Amino acid sequence: MGRQIATVLYVLALIIVVVGVDILFFRHLFWSRLIANVAIVAVFTAFYLGFLKNHL
Repeated sequence: MGRQIATVLYVLALIIVVVGVDILFFRHLFWSRLIANVAIVAVFTAFYLGFLKNHL
């Protein structure tokens, strides 16, 4: 049960960061927003695979 809650919180943090960056910085810039979103997801995925995969 604890692993599921941690995963849900991690995905929720990802969503909050993506939406926050979209609203604060790239509201009217489609391609910049798309590139930033892909980069954010890549960083979150790399962090998960590198540090959290074995601990959660």
